[in-house]
Amino acid sequence: MKEQDYLDHLVGVFGHPAAENPGVVIQEAAFRALGLKNWRFLTIDVDPGKLGDAIVGLKAMKFRGINCTIPHKIEALKYIDKLAPSARLIGAVNTIINDGGLLTGENTDGQGFMIALRDAGISPAGKKVVVLGAGGAARAVCVELALAGASHLTIVNIPRDMALGESLIKILKENTAVAVDYVPWVDAYKVPAGTDILVNATSIGLYPNVDAKPNIDYDTVTKAMYVQDVIPNPAFTPFLREAERRGARWQSGMRMLINQAALNITMWTGLEPDKGVMLKAFEEAVS
Repeated sequence: MKEQDYLDHLVGVFGHPAAENPGVVIQEAAFRALGLKNWRFLTIDVDPGKLGDAIVGLKAMKFRGINCTIPHKIEALKYIDKLAPSARLIGAVNTIINDGGLLTGENTDGQGFMIALRDAGISPAGKKVVVLGAGGAARAVCVELALAGASHLTIVNIPRDMALGESLIKILKENTAVAVDYVPWVDAYKVPAGTDILVNATSIGLYPNVDAKPNIDYDTVTKAMYVQDVIPNPAFTPFLREAERRGARWQSGMRMLINQAALNITMWTGLEPDKGVMLKAFEEAVS
């Protein structure tokens, strides 16, 4: 008799909002290419303050793992049994692995970002970098840049989230050799002359607010800078359009998303996915 196995192996993403998250498209394309016919990726909107309830449900339904995106990356730390070294240092979790009810928190955001930089031919070693934001994605990006040898980091963040910026500064000073400073973001930020890399690590420009862009003086962006957005959807944000208009090299958050999703799949399944398949699925979905 033919083997009867209809059990779904569940993974997914917890976020708010979550509807615009394209993870399901790229993850399930990878599952099909790997022959994982019973693997499912669920996109789940979890309200702020309800993450603990969602984690209980994750365990009850034996999810193999979950991604955490805005606004849950830092809150997720409360519900983890074991933290990977990168997640501990970053102070944020974007990936959870469920091993029989034991939850391990990982962070693949920064790794995905660094792979994207490398593939673009950019080395952060010795570079001066400005990062907009101090949330979960910014923390991952800053830690990885510091560990990769960036000479100076400037973190620009809104005053009401000053505690986030200060805690990130503390992590960087205690664990890396990078020179770092914090700038309260109150007016249109002027990118300092001599900046090599400019990163938007905020959620500004994310669907449905696709016309929004970070409040910076775009005339201080020059063609000598490399500009990176962490937002994958839309891939070509107003922030990047302004950078291109001024001759700067740029890259969207799409590559970062594909890279971190590939790492997630390997953590959950033990298999290495085809990133070309994942990229094609993403481009078809958002075109």
